[in-house]
Amino acid sequence: MRLLLFMTLAMAGAAAAQPAGFRTVPAETVLWQPIPNGQGAQSALIAGNPSQPGTYVIRVKFPPHVMDRPHSHSRDRHVTVLQGRWFAGTGPDFAPDKAQALPAGSYMFHPAGGVHWDGSNSDDTVIVQIIGEGPVSSADVDPALASWVKLPG
Repeated sequence: MRLLLFMTLAMAGAAAAQPAGFRTVPAETVLWQPIPNGQGAQSALIAGNPSQPGTYVIRVKFPPHVMDRPHSHSRDRHVTVLQGRWFAGTGPDFAPDKAQALPAGSYMFHPAGGVHWDGSNSDDTVIVQIIGEGPVSSADVDPALASWVKLPG
């Protein structure tokens, strides 16, 4: 709730200086929040709300050697790598050594229900931007395992 209030105020202030309908989020105003049990991973809501109908934009920051385990989402998602080398794999078997390394500027489409896992499998901090339509939910392939893992460096 605090994140949404901050984003609303930040966007309202930026909107006042622009023609109607335009919004900006300067990099220095992006509010990073820790992901619970995320091994240091953080997320930031840029626009919209993934739990509500409509388009949303979020960013996820992976510290070095932190990845999430196989999971899926209920709706399509579009992922762009903004910083670092993002490592992504598909399917239910978590195999960081077989992940595809995608440098900044790369894009990956996650179809609804498509099982994948991703993060930083290097000394790089990685930031990705995700665009999708809400409401969206996520499901771990094996809920008995921790969703996030810190790999040996």
